[in-house]
Amino acid sequence: MSGKVVAPEISVVIPVHNEAPIVEGSLRELNARLKKIGKPYEIIVVENGSKDDTAEIVAGLSGELPEVKLLRSPEPNYGAALRYGIHEAQGKYIHCDEIDICDVDFHRRAQELLIGDDGGFDMVVGSKAMAGSRDQRPLSRRVATRVINGMLRVSLGFRGTDTHGLKAFRKDTILPIVDACVVDRDMFASELVIRAERAKKRIVEIPLTIQEKRQPSVQLTKRVPRVLGNIAKLVYVIRLNGTVK
Repeated sequence: MSGKVVAPEISVVIPVHNEAPIVEGSLRELNARLKKIGKPYEIIVVENGSKDDTAEIVAGLSGELPEVKLLRSPEPNYGAALRYGIHEAQGKYIHCDEIDICDVDFHRRAQELLIGDDGGFDMVVGSKAMAGSRDQRPLSRRVATRVINGMLRVSLGFRGTDTHGLKAFRKDTILPIVDACVVDRDMFASELVIRAERAKKRIVEIPLTIQEKRQPSVQLTKRVPRVLGNIAKLVYVIRLNGTVK
């Protein structure tokens, strides 16, 4: 008789796009780290619009590692892929990861804060910019992070130090906020954090030690107009239109 299937407690959601060179090694490394936490988990990989063998590699790996699950979204859209993965996740706790960024201890630290003795936090944000972080990405990427978050503080009253990248949260508490978000692509993650903050959810930032495993897949200059447009849209729906107080 087969053993009882244990539902995951933790769901790690990772959007991927054209990541064939690094996806298998990164997922194997992540799987090994998650086993050390000692909680049942799943790794949901949301391939979105790749032109290479990313999906085929993940599908093959899922046959070997039952924790790895592949979802496919036809459009190259980070925010839509992340939202899709969050909805499909079975875990009580959702961890959002990036396939190209390595912080070997984020998931353990975040999970301890989510289930803390005081009832835990609703959301844990991994910050590349707060005191104690060690951001080993290229200078242009570090500067861009600080500029974007500075714009979010000025335009939307954001009180933290970072919004994009690694984060973890309680699904039942944060899912309604996920559904309220109106932007996608790169700025979906920022809107999620800002809306959670404005909804007075219990949020804590923790410093990251990160390094990139490959060069950025999209040139920074090409992202600027899209990011600026999405910030303007956020200002309208959150501040001017009164969607969120």
